[in-house]
Amino acid sequence: MIESLAAISVFVQVAEIKSFVGAGRVLGLTASAVGKRISRFEKELGIQLFNRTTRSISLTHEGNVLLARSRRILDELNELQYELSNSAQEPQGRLKISLAPITDIFLDYLSKFNEQYPDIELELDYSARNVDLAQEAFDAAIRVGYIPDNNLRSHHLGNFRRLIVASPMYLEKNEIPITPSDLTNHKLLHYRSPNTGIIEPWSVELTRETHLSTSIVCNDLNARIDFALKGLGIACLPDIAIQHYLDQKLLIPILNDYTTDTIQIHAIWLHSAQYSMRKKVLINFLKNIII
Repeated sequence: MIESLAAISVFVQVAEIKSFVGAGRVLGLTASAVGKRISRFEKELGIQLFNRTTRSISLTHEGNVLLARSRRILDELNELQYELSNSAQEPQGRLKISLAPITDIFLDYLSKFNEQYPDIELELDYSARNVDLAQEAFDAAIRVGYIPDNNLRSHHLGNFRRLIVASPMYLEKNEIPITPSDLTNHKLLHYRSPNTGIIEPWSVELTRETHLSTSIVCNDLNARIDFALKGLGIACLPDIAIQHYLDQKLLIPILNDYTTDTIQIHAIWLHSAQYSMRKKVLINFLKNIII
């Protein structure tokens, strides 16, 4: 029974990472040892789980069926182990977390986590970069948008909207835009993605003929907020990052009838057959965050 669970654990890691080397890195095994365990597991089951080439591996139909069942088995075992050991020891060690720079609210939550688990050290990577959880040894990440990756576990934390805003100072000096096409006559504060190098489209419906002008382009959210507060132009910003300024009327929403998007926020982490106690409490904590 124990050997079967160990084999399932190795199988799931290989299936999700799609690499013997990567799975071995997570499990603390050599690629050769991982390959031998998979071959032995296939022989025991009497089926082929992976299609192998010199450059890649992929699941067979039978492998996909087994993966779905195996995930449920390992998830239930993790939950059981967490319940049994939760009161037996205090979690400690280091957790490495990547945070999308869209709001400081996650820092507030993690401050509470730190108070609740003072023996856990937090290493935070606060950037828009899409980190590789396995290769860069991240325990979890907070990411914006849909996560279409079957290799990851995810939990939907909430949604946000991007609003078109300007300061009262700017709106006093300039004519208030009534339609999106009016933006062409204004100074606009744009965001360039550090991942793609592309200027992010705004959350308004635009005709093909409408070309948004540029006053300032930067790749930092806080800088754009500061520029907008100082009246340097109109910006498209996440509502959860500027709610304080909206409440105090320091930033004024415009073109609300034309904004189009609702964006999801997820917590993500790699699936594993056995999590450390510190990672278990982190995952449980993340699942209880509501934005």
